[in-house]
Amino acid sequence: MKEAKLILVTGGAGFIGSRLSARLARDGHRVIALDNYFAGSREPRVPGVDYREGHTRDIARLVPETPARIYHLGEYARPERSLAEPAVVFDLNLAGTAGVVEFWRQKNGVAACKLVYAGSSTKFADGGDGRNQSPYAWTKAANTELVANYARWYDLPYAIAYFYNVYGPGERAGAYGTVIEIFRQKRLAREPLVVNAPGTQTRNFTHVDDIIDGLLLVGERGEGDGYGIGDERAYSVREVAELFGGAVVLGAHSPANRQMSAIDTAKTRALGWVPRRDLATYITESLARLPA
Repeated sequence: MKEAKLILVTGGAGFIGSRLSARLARDGHRVIALDNYFAGSREPRVPGVDYREGHTRDIARLVPETPARIYHLGEYARPERSLAEPAVVFDLNLAGTAGVVEFWRQKNGVAACKLVYAGSSTKFADGGDGRNQSPYAWTKAANTELVANYARWYDLPYAIAYFYNVYGPGERAGAYGTVIEIFRQKRLAREPLVVNAPGTQTRNFTHVDDIIDGLLLVGERGEGDGYGIGDERAYSVREVAELFGGAVVLGAHSPANRQMSAIDTAKTRALGWVPRRDLATYITESLARLPA
């Protein structure tokens, strides 16, 4: 068994963060999950995880301990909705992450503390223009530069990972939900699935357990930027809707709706990671569980 560590997960009550916290706790680590519950859920709570509530800008007060590793997942995460509430995005993603990186710097004066930052693959979309398509995308791209600069300025250990459209058990629908669960809920209610125009925009979808496997490897052995964690199989959004069956309706175009995203998993695969689950199978299995 690997040495038990104190590990901090920001966004530890969110879709990915809760899954990561549970896995770390099962592996024998002491886990602190910090969340402001903007999008996270208070239930269920995982035994062995120490839940703390608050904004990441207040992280130094909320977490007086010195963790061996920080997984920073606690940021605003919806590109299209971010156009309607930029002030919220700036508060959570700029002020919040500024608090996290300063906490990281100060804690390294006490003991070695590695930061694993969850970047956004939107910055690679549409030839690099994706980073400017929404407040969300812009702040996430800026924060990858902030993390890399802090590491350079203060000689700090870090790794940056990039997720590609995460889905799986525990996924949420609603205003801050993700597309697979939104489609699943619509199909369950026998309502049409609305696809933003033009519908040909492509995405790479990655199962949450594959994301967690990648994050653990990056946390243990990753160094620096560029750890893509995503399934290279791309689907158009309309194709995904059609996998669910039922009626599909073309909706309005959103300026935050990127057309395609570049994906590079070479550095993560070099650590031994491979995606083991696929979207079509997940949807088929989800449909099989729907009531007749």
